[in-house]
Amino acid sequence: MERREFLMAAGAVAAPLATRKAEVGTRNWGPDDLFRVPRSTFRVDPSQEPSLSPEVFARRLERARAELEARRLDLLIATPGTNYEYLTGYNPGRSERLIALLLPVAGRPAVVCPAFEVERIKRHSVISQLHGWEEQEDPHVLVRDTVRRLRPRSGERGGTIALESSTAYQTSLRLGRALPGWKFVDAAPVTERLRVIKSPEEVALLRRAIAITQDAMTATFAQLAVGATEVQVAQALSQEMERRGAPGGGLVQFGPSSALPHGGPAGPTLAREAVVLIDCGCRVGGYTSDITRTIWFGDHPSDEFRKVFNVVHDAQTAALELGHAGTPCQEMDRAARGIITAAGYGPFFTHRLGHGLGMDGHEPEYLVEGNKTRLEPGMVFTIEPGIYQLGTFGVRIEDDCLMTENGVEVLSQRAAKL
Repeated sequence: MERREFLMAAGAVAAPLATRKAEVGTRNWGPDDLFRVPRSTFRVDPSQEPSLSPEVFARRLERARAELEARRLDLLIATPGTNYEYLTGYNPGRSERLIALLLPVAGRPAVVCPAFEVERIKRHSVISQLHGWEEQEDPHVLVRDTVRRLRPRSGERGGTIALESSTAYQTSLRLGRALPGWKFVDAAPVTERLRVIKSPEEVALLRRAIAITQDAMTATFAQLAVGATEVQVAQALSQEMERRGAPGGGLVQFGPSSALPHGGPAGPTLAREAVVLIDCGCRVGGYTSDITRTIWFGDHPSDEFRKVFNVVHDAQTAALELGHAGTPCQEMDRAARGIITAAGYGPFFTHRLGHGLGMDGHEPEYLVEGNKTRLEPGMVFTIEPGIYQLGTFGVRIEDDCLMTENGVEVLSQRAAKL
């Protein structure tokens, strides 16, 4: 690709070098360092060792107990997944063998797991009290006995257990049979409240993931060439993230394929004078970024592309300017949607404005009509308006944002208007 073809791409995704220096380290960087971040800089260890200190997890467990107490709940049970990892620092993975975290409203938490897994989980988790079950045993009986030890005053009369929302249905049924005196309720109000406000340590990890994502996108756009397939460019994107020390990837869509919000990779090969949309993210220390950029590959963007791109940009700006502590989530969506509707493209903005961001790529809070939850300092979310005209092209601009006391801080580097 000739340099003039890349100008729009570079302007759309490149973050200032000074910002990157502040976010990824203190060593002196030169201009040639842009695409040569050492592989070890943000290496996510495959063992999933906690990237945060034990003190962070101690605070999380205390906050979880406070939420349980405030909601008159006796115990939280979570099987491996994001919420389990949030509280313990490690996700051992799910299988047909039961692993469960038991967190009482008072007292030490415990993990029930296969006996042969005790040492592995103990080494990587912040939970020190583990109870192992042998292969010939019913693990749900061990859960029952552990619950009785953790909540001795409840006895046979039971109490109320908050069961983590993604627990397998079969597991929930077997837990119910093992604990007949107990009432089970959805733990989502507890876990969502814990995770929706990000600590400074979490925001720091998100900043790193965002910096890597933007650098990788810039490097990928620079490699675009006529005849490339969406799959090939997606592979290059993943490799660029890996070079920078973080696993990741995303959607790559050319031309008409860009009009499908979650389309590809199945579109045409890349031709000159065409739209290219990349929606991607990577993970650093268990936290994920999510950024979308849409560019014109060629010398002469069409008038319609310029118009649509700038309408989408204005919609994003409207939401950013409205956002402040106390703003209902749905008002953010309304602000952006109003701009797009006034420009005559209302029917082509077909999804919510944004979603929460953290350990999961999509998590509460959601910026969508009907969500009256008010924004609070510490919330991290995307703002990603889009216009999708089937058969021609689509445009989406997505940035990662932090709610602060003073308004919305855009953590990624915004694209410029055309």
